[in-house]
Amino acid sequence: MSQPPSLPGVTHEWIDAGGLRTHVALAGPQDAPPLLLVHGWPQHWWAWRFVIEELAAEYRIVAPDLRGHGWTDAPRDGYEKEQLASDLLALLDVMGIDRVTWAGHDWGAWTGMLAALRAPERFERLLPLCVPPPFSTSRDPRTLALVLGYQGPISTPVLGSFIVRQGFAGRILRIARARGEFTEAEIATYDKVFRARPHVTVAMYRTFLARESLPMMRGRYAGQTLEVPTLMLVGDRDLITRDVPAGPYEGQPNLTVERLDGVGHFLLEEDPAAVVAAIRRA
Repeated sequence: MSQPPSLPGVTHEWIDAGGLRTHVALAGPQDAPPLLLVHGWPQHWWAWRFVIEELAAEYRIVAPDLRGHGWTDAPRDGYEKEQLASDLLALLDVMGIDRVTWAGHDWGAWTGMLAALRAPERFERLLPLCVPPPFSTSRDPRTLALVLGYQGPISTPVLGSFIVRQGFAGRILRIARARGEFTEAEIATYDKVFRARPHVTVAMYRTFLARESLPMMRGRYAGQTLEVPTLMLVGDRDLITRDVPAGPYEGQPNLTVERLDGVGHFLLEEDPAAVVAAIRRA
């Protein structure tokens, strides 16, 4: 596979942690407050490029690629989202980082909430972007239909691999962005990684649909409370989060939701200034 895209001030390391060789993009002073930036599907660390450019002088930035994504190793198994949380907590252990502000998009946000429920002592703050919380057991039927409409086909081993090799990641990037457009070069930066590793996309969604979604809807996380100060940002044109209400989240005293006007699912590229501003808040 090719090398990670370059970004001024960013260095790259591959760190063995928890049995996984994880690629990490690093920026900022070593003695600055640690900021963990975790991407979602179908992206990798580079989705945070605009945020990194703005915050590298203020934070010790750690932007890993999730298991199977970007330039992290891509084993055949281990794509349960609790395992992704374990991967990242193990990474922080090896790097000697006790507490972080965790900003995550899509699966990176979901994984952050799971990690915060499990190990709140590792968090200063949590900023999940563009994903409904795991303790929500009620979903808009339109949202469920949308989710199943694309997750179902790509979760099947043969059909899913074929779909991913035909550029499915690029189609999602185009469709789910509401403000601005990805260039062909930007799409290729993401899409080529997933074409080369179709089993990762299949495993991410097959695991979710077959093992995780039903227990979640039955209340696996419903009785748990986030103990970490959490600000969730969602776009008002993101179909995945259209049933997530703005304001204090019922039953979660530490969680507040903000809805951003005119923004779709790919907030990091549609309105990076809003993300930077949220991270900077005390």
